[in-house]
Amino acid sequence: MPAPEPRPALEALRAQVSRLEGQGRRRRGVLPFGVPEIDGRLPDGGLALGALHEAAGGGHDALNAAASGLFSAGIAARTRGKVLWIATRQDLYAPALQQVGLSARRTIYVAASSDVDVLACFEEALRHQGLGAVVAEVARLSMTASRRLQLAAETSGALGIAIRRWRRQTDAADFGQPTASVTRWRVSVLPSVPLPVPGVGRSRWLLELIRARAGECADFEVEACDAKGRLAPCRLALPAALADRPDQEAAGDRRARA
Repeated sequence: MPAPEPRPALEALRAQVSRLEGQGRRRRGVLPFGVPEIDGRLPDGGLALGALHEAAGGGHDALNAAASGLFSAGIAARTRGKVLWIATRQDLYAPALQQVGLSARRTIYVAASSDVDVLACFEEALRHQGLGAVVAEVARLSMTASRRLQLAAETSGALGIAIRRWRRQTDAADFGQPTASVTRWRVSVLPSVPLPVPGVGRSRWLLELIRARAGECADFEVEACDAKGRLAPCRLALPAALADRPDQEAAGDRRARA
């Protein structure tokens, strides 16, 4: 005898359980970095869409804070649709976001007066169906607030990024508290690759994947986002003296013929 068809109520229950387990999130797709070393450490090969992610600078200074912002902007630049950026500080530099692929034409900026307002706007924006990504700068993020944000992102399919910024070093301890975020990143500035000529090479970052749901923690040294928001594995640069030296095999052939 053929198996009876599942009842609608049972199917609805199964769908709800799958969503709570994260299966609904995985079906929405992922946003790969395009770097095999990173994508291989993430479930399904990339950042989950319709989910909340966190990023923070590797130190309590403007340089590392800017790196975490550019890292987040590069991710948002590779999504589809408008990007909403919520912040309390008036120090966002739009031309820098443009350099990592996030066009001002795609970005809507929201100035909030407090973290409470940031979280309220963050949740409301993530529930909106027309945004590709929502980025919010916030100091504290509780488990309850992050869970609400995660559920809101699952509802719309938008990618949410919480950039953790602190006014005092003592507040940074909150970053170690558990949240409902799917991934958590820490971005630190590294010296740029030396060039064979005077100048400044492409910026480099140390990416620390501190948490990945159903994944593993890892560290990566990468070249910063390019004009399309893409990272690249670090290339080892030869010192100028070696770069200018002629090929050893060719030099040996010339000596043999002489």
